[in-house]
Amino acid sequence: MKDPVTTVTGITYDRESIEMWLLTAEEEAATCPVTKQKLPRDIELLTPNHMLRRLIQAWCIANASNGIDRIPTPKYPLNKSNILRLVRQERKLITGLEEALRIFHLVWSPTTENNKQFVKENHDLIEAILWILRSEMTKNQIVIKTHAMVVLKNVIEVSSSNILSGLHSDFFQEMVNILLKESKHHISQQATKAALQVLIDACPWGRNKQKIIESGAIFELIELELCNTEKRVSELVLCVLAHLCTCADGRAEFLKHAAGIGVVTKRTLRVSSATDDCAIQILGSIAKSSATKEVLMEMLRVGAVSKLCMVIQASCEDYLKKKAMEILRTHSYAWSNSPCIQVYLLTRYLG
Repeated sequence: MKDPVTTVTGITYDRESIEMWLLTAEEEAATCPVTKQKLPRDIELLTPNHMLRRLIQAWCIANASNGIDRIPTPKYPLNKSNILRLVRQERKLITGLEEALRIFHLVWSPTTENNKQFVKENHDLIEAILWILRSEMTKNQIVIKTHAMVVLKNVIEVSSSNILSGLHSDFFQEMVNILLKESKHHISQQATKAALQVLIDACPWGRNKQKIIESGAIFELIELELCNTEKRVSELVLCVLAHLCTCADGRAEFLKHAAGIGVVTKRTLRVSSATDDCAIQILGSIAKSSATKEVLMEMLRVGAVSKLCMVIQASCEDYLKKKAMEILRTHSYAWSNSPCIQVYLLTRYLG
């Protein structure tokens, strides 16, 4: 015997043998081989004989010198009672997770030195939060994952440079997954904002920009912004894009999306000064380092050139006007003869 089980008749058999006997027997022939009493065919009614199993294992150990291998402890199949127990445990776990995350968020203060010391080098805490974000839950999923993302944002804000520069690619892939869930209404906007802030805080460290780009973030950021109507989300999205467009690969991915230049142009002078700043940075990076003929014509077609002229006239900060004038001056040869913009703006400010 390897896995002894006892039937309702009180006789113990090896599990594999008695299960095969019951499964292959005719309905009327499902009887106890010893007592000949009728047995239920439900194998969930077979009770593990733990005492006998321990005796068998002890005998194996005692005879190991004779080449006897110890029989491993069997993994019992799930039955109805086990499933019910696991469901109850899951409910308790989910409730506990929700309360723990809520408490962490409520008591968190980045100005408290003890809090900083606890989390700034705590890679295990980040991994635990990622586990929650990856888990598929049937109850309160949006609430729990929103709390988890807010906690993660708080942790990343005070994490050490060692932790931030050592973040793995799958970390950034999970942040992109949050953006995907936002577009499919499977996560809250609060969680989306937290994920965007995490990307912003992580960008300056190590190879994080490249990892974020490789995770497909730029495409999802543009897709998110296309359907976004919330001011703060626009500010965060354009801030991440501004960081990523400082890299050649980032600009290449940005230009692959047909709506990239268009959505940045549309947000310019419509949301906030912070958005304007990021938008001009993005257009400046594109115009300086990726300005092919096709790209310049795209900027003209979607109204980016006109917006740059408007920035010069608007009540913007002087440094933004200077950046806009620099872009227009650099590529005036490609745009000056276009009927799509007012020529006097170019001649007046580019002279």
